[in-house]
Amino acid sequence: MNTGDTAPPSATGEHRIRMTEQEAISNLHTVLHLCAAGELRCSEKTHRPSAATVAAVGSQLAHGDFYLDDPIASFAWPLIIQAGGLATIESGRLRLTPKGRTALRRPAAEAISQLWRRWLTHAVIDEFSRIEQIKGQRAHNVLTSARTRRQTVAAALAGCPPGEWIGMDSLFTAMRRKGMSPNVARSERALWKLYLVDPQYGSLGYDGYHRWEILEGRYTMAVLFEYAGTLGLLDLDYLHPGF
Repeated sequence: MNTGDTAPPSATGEHRIRMTEQEAISNLHTVLHLCAAGELRCSEKTHRPSAATVAAVGSQLAHGDFYLDDPIASFAWPLIIQAGGLATIESGRLRLTPKGRTALRRPAAEAISQLWRRWLTHAVIDEFSRIEQIKGQRAHNVLTSARTRRQTVAAALAGCPPGEWIGMDSLFTAMRRKGMSPNVARSERALWKLYLVDPQYGSLGYDGYHRWEILEGRYTMAVLFEYAGTLGLLDLDYLHPGF
């Protein structure tokens, strides 16, 4: 195990600790400069960055992305600056707004907390969509309000003891004890429309297939790792995933 290396882990089980505050401050200005140079493209329909944009951001991040082959911070930054009102899409390309140009001239730390607050209320995607293995999310009347879910996760994060590590299992337990569940499916019926691999045999409606860790837990991790972690709100102690 290597806890001193900040490069993305490249082997199954490889360990990393990332102290994210300073790199987030650096990365915000990096992304704003890329935007000012006209190098970032996003879909006008979905707001998501193009593959080339994700690669461009990832190549410039301090210490790189969290993983080599699974973009997290490099995917999140173009969305974060849109939600924060620092950039807008014009003809498929991200352009700095007056607010973004001001942020580029000022210390990045001043913008970080504002960006997080804006993400909670103005996020441009549902973070659950990033859990691509769970299908059926686009079916009508299946998912709850993403805004309500992410605010629940934010409240759980705010309740964590400062300056201490907390494991995800411990956080999940605390959230459930306090009734802080970011419920993903609108109803028991909606669960049947969510599935893994096969809509009939892989439906999450079956008993034991929709455990809290699979839906609410995975959603919580998506918000905390991809957005709170990218913004430097919490440090990360993680492994390269094993399969």
